[in-house]
Amino acid sequence: MRWIELENAVNVRDLGGLPAEAGKRLRTGQLVRSDNLQDLSPADVTRLVDEIGVTTVVDLRSTGEVRSEGPGPLKALSSVEHRHLSLLPEFGEMTDVAKDALALNRERALQRDPKNVADAFYFGYLEDRPDSVVEALRAIATAPGAALVHCAAGKDRTGVVIALALSVAGVPREEIVADYEATGERIELILDRLRASPTYARDIDNVPAHEHDPRPEIMRRLLARLDEDYGGPLGWLAAHGFDKVDAEKLRNKLVEE
Repeated sequence: MRWIELENAVNVRDLGGLPAEAGKRLRTGQLVRSDNLQDLSPADVTRLVDEIGVTTVVDLRSTGEVRSEGPGPLKALSSVEHRHLSLLPEFGEMTDVAKDALALNRERALQRDPKNVADAFYFGYLEDRPDSVVEALRAIATAPGAALVHCAAGKDRTGVVIALALSVAGVPREEIVADYEATGERIELILDRLRASPTYARDIDNVPAHEHDPRPEIMRRLLARLDEDYGGPLGWLAAHGFDKVDAEKLRNKLVEE
């Protein structure tokens, strides 16, 4: 794992170097995960595009979040393709008000499993928007350069999509969990960024502090449930149209020869 230090984003890392199947490793400069890119400085843009080689941005935020925050600086670059693939339900007026969409998502998670809200969030992404999850993995596989996947914090929605991508690449389960947990190293910086935005401040402060931590058992339980219900992450993906050809393209993209 390689942290990418930027001026105005705090949870950015290149997943190159993680171990994959058959003793191989993930390529550097192919898959990057991040928090919100809204405030990138000119130096940050140069670092990501010219040095890291980002050519594709996969934005997992809701329509309301994107509208509320406005276009980020990478949006102005014709050399960078943007794929907006929300992992939240998009219907009615909730697509227009970011804070309401986030509140609705929390309410739905509480209804699913009030004792394990984070678990309910994560499986909810898969139940509500399998189309976006599958298209996000296809966008990663077909990116001509580095694909950068982000949401607001780069923890939950990004964590689920990245966990599935790493599973397809043959990264061992505990390495996937460890990558998810690594966001905890930056959690206070992430929360400070989100509190500075009217879009996210209320949602952050209305939740007990410990709920923001990327606890490893949350990711383990998600992956275990996919094992139980679908025979693993690849089984879930296959059930939602991500076939063997798709999986091979993604492995070829991410794993060194």
